[in-house]
Amino acid sequence: MEICSGFKNGTGMRALADKYELRDYQKECLTAIQNAGAGNHLSVMATGLGKTVTFTHIPLPDGKRMLIISHRQELVHQPEKYFSCPVGFELGSEHSHGEQIVSASVQSLIRRLDFFKPDDFYIIVWDEAHHAAAKSYRQIMNYFHPYQNIGFTATPNRGDHVRLDNVFEDIIFDRDIQFGIQNGYLSNVFCRRVDIGYNLQQVHTRSGDFCQEELSEAMAGTAKGIAEAYRDYAVGSTLIFTINVKEANEIAELIPNSVAVTAKTDRQERANIIRQFTAGEIPCLVNCMVFTEGTDIPRVQTVMIARPTKNDSLYTQMVGRGLRIFPGKGKLNLIDCVGVSKNNELCTAPSLLGIDLKNVPANKLKNIQGDLFDLPLKVKQAVNGPESWIMGTEIVDLWAKEQKYNLHNINWTQMPDGGLILPLSRHKKFSIPAQDAVGRVHFPGGQVVSMQTALDRALVQLQRDYGDKKMLWDRNRVKRWGSQPISEKQQRIIKKHFPEFDTETLTKQQAAQIINHILYDNSQ
Repeated sequence: MEICSGFKNGTGMRALADKYELRDYQKECLTAIQNAGAGNHLSVMATGLGKTVTFTHIPLPDGKRMLIISHRQELVHQPEKYFSCPVGFELGSEHSHGEQIVSASVQSLIRRLDFFKPDDFYIIVWDEAHHAAAKSYRQIMNYFHPYQNIGFTATPNRGDHVRLDNVFEDIIFDRDIQFGIQNGYLSNVFCRRVDIGYNLQQVHTRSGDFCQEELSEAMAGTAKGIAEAYRDYAVGSTLIFTINVKEANEIAELIPNSVAVTAKTDRQERANIIRQFTAGEIPCLVNCMVFTEGTDIPRVQTVMIARPTKNDSLYTQMVGRGLRIFPGKGKLNLIDCVGVSKNNELCTAPSLLGIDLKNVPANKLKNIQGDLFDLPLKVKQAVNGPESWIMGTEIVDLWAKEQKYNLHNINWTQMPDGGLILPLSRHKKFSIPAQDAVGRVHFPGGQVVSMQTALDRALVQLQRDYGDKKMLWDRNRVKRWGSQPISEKQQRIIKKHFPEFDTETLTKQQAAQIINHILYDNSQ
């Protein structure tokens, strides 16, 4: 085995990449990794903040080896340029030969595990670690026994809503898109919604996202609307994401001087197209699932999402292609090409901040646009009304089922950020903050527990303090009286605050949900 020289720090560990000066937060990440000790740890770093250059600088003890695992072949060779020594590859026809650093694709490595000993590597880095709950990843992780498994991802939320707490023990470092923008490392974002007329209400879900075949059918005929949105709203060099090759080619034909790039595009031709785009010779690239991860094109000034998705990770990766700083760029111009979807399940700009629009009334969605950091307030204003308060109770059941949580029949309402609230009276409510990627809840004051533990503790406290008032919080008790039509008294209270709201079809339970919010909000 060839031992890399690299840079040796004061701990006797050696960084095997020394060609680049790291930013302060990247150094903090390396410190967090060293302090984390043995185990499986997750590091979250927004797209554009340099996770690859960071993990290539993880120091190793003399003679110890590092394995880097990626899920796409385009990512396997990326780390090589940062190292000051040879890197071995496990990718297709390429094989490693005992190098201290090995970079591998999941697909190739899983067929070659017998070529390695379980203790061959001191550290294993899992690039794009939000994929790590997949069966193939788990098979590799179960085979090797390194000192540390370190996951790196920009998007810790999986599209199929499977948490990563059965893979990684904790999140040891977290720098999100807000950190990147506010500290000048990423472009700010102006967000726009453009309705191009599709309807996804009959499109089913498969593996956490829209069924590809049905989605393609639903998007048929939208190329003209997408091209019009480009002409009306795009600024500068533009990257458009589409649903399939046919759509990409149709859009490219409608936009002068644009080029379609798909999986069928030859790799050398693709590299040449990117070079021309970077030089400003091509104004618009229309791609079908080519530039979602690991592609650096800082020149992108407009990103158009014409590939509807429910997958937060995929959406963030697409937008991430335009977040990098570039001279004269200013803000990234983000255009969400939207239509009708069931339960507002379509990912759009607020998804970048972890905000869900499922309980935003359809007639208020058009207001959720503008500067990225103005969106939370706009969403809060949009959901501060009777329609959303009713929807929030229904949504929490779907969430709990997906996450396999026991709600203990507590009548929770889920907020757009994923947190739970239970108004009990004019001055009292229970609340649980949104969970992180490994299913933990961070309470004010620093206490951290699992989401299920938080739910369990809420039940204990409710039984202790409100055991004689179960009609306020126990869903079974609420249902007994709640299915009856709204009372006249409830109607008067609601109409006083929302005179235009139609109360005729409400049940007592729905009315009580609205009144609880009114009482609590008025007490603040």
